[in-house]
Amino acid sequence: MIQRTHILALAAVLLLSACGSRTGDKEADGRLQQTPEINEVDVMTLRRTKFARQLLSNGRLSAASRASLAFRTTGPLSSIPVKNGQVVGAGTVLATVDRPDLRLALESAEIALAKSEIDLYDVLVGQGYPARDTMSVPSDLLETAKIRSGYSSASSALHKARYDLSGTVLRAPFRGRVADIITKRFDQAGAEPFCSLVDDSSLDVDFTVMESEYAFLSVGLPVKVSPFADPDRLYTGTVTGINPSVDKNGQVLVRARVRNDGHLVDGMNVKVTVERMLPDCLVVPRSAVVIRDNMDVLFTYTDDGKAHWTYVRILASNGDSHVVEANSDRGAILQEGDRVIISGNLNLADGSAVVLKP
Repeated sequence: MIQRTHILALAAVLLLSACGSRTGDKEADGRLQQTPEINEVDVMTLRRTKFARQLLSNGRLSAASRASLAFRTTGPLSSIPVKNGQVVGAGTVLATVDRPDLRLALESAEIALAKSEIDLYDVLVGQGYPARDTMSVPSDLLETAKIRSGYSSASSALHKARYDLSGTVLRAPFRGRVADIITKRFDQAGAEPFCSLVDDSSLDVDFTVMESEYAFLSVGLPVKVSPFADPDRLYTGTVTGINPSVDKNGQVLVRARVRNDGHLVDGMNVKVTVERMLPDCLVVPRSAVVIRDNMDVLFTYTDDGKAHWTYVRILASNGDSHVVEANSDRGAILQEGDRVIISGNLNLADGSAVVLKP
């Protein structure tokens, strides 16, 4: 019985020793897991280059040419050969008004002119000139004969009758898209516009900028326009005008023109980006600049595999890049040829060990 007790005690000691050994392994594993990892980073070589400085605004599109068209006379509409949305060329008939009285007036004017022409020849023959020969008549005498015979007034009346009758036909003054037709055939045409004609092959975009950005602008600067309704579409154009006045809100009105591929519509709201190229800039991606001590810094990569903390100032920005310079107030130095860390820099400190990504 005593021997069996010794055997059990020895087994318990061996079991405790084994458990202690495993506990030590776990502690060792824990120490290995706490071993600091070296950060993998991407770098770029800093070069002086051009930088597209951007100014962002919102605007509204309007057709480059737009006209409200109305008849010069009244009467029932006899034909409307076009419809809303139809593209028509210059001179295309848009609608006509039925005015038989104006047609009769034209016929009467033509008859009156023919009669006065006979009276004119009678006057000239009476003064000794050959019949129907007006080339040999002195100009002053011919004008007097036209007045006496009534030819001048009859000719003027004929021109007026033709003009009045032409007012019954509404034609497109330029190539464009028909809009705003609300009347129907046999409705009465009045003084109000019959339709609108919109030339939307080119569109103007009006937008505003702050007074402080006025010096940034100039006529001819490139712009990019993107509709809110379809932000994946991008259109290019140029600034065509800058209003030399600041409104009560401290804003300046600017106009640019863009070409339409058929997807832009008069009155559409758009996002506008104006770009000006700045020369000889130190440009880095936005990802290269991080915040430390509430200040902008970037990290440069040194030959000994260290990340060097460098304070910078951001001079200009666009959608993906910054123009930077060294913050001389902090004694920072930044120059062309430095290798700037552009990724893997969020957790870096000055002097952190880093390795380049393959």
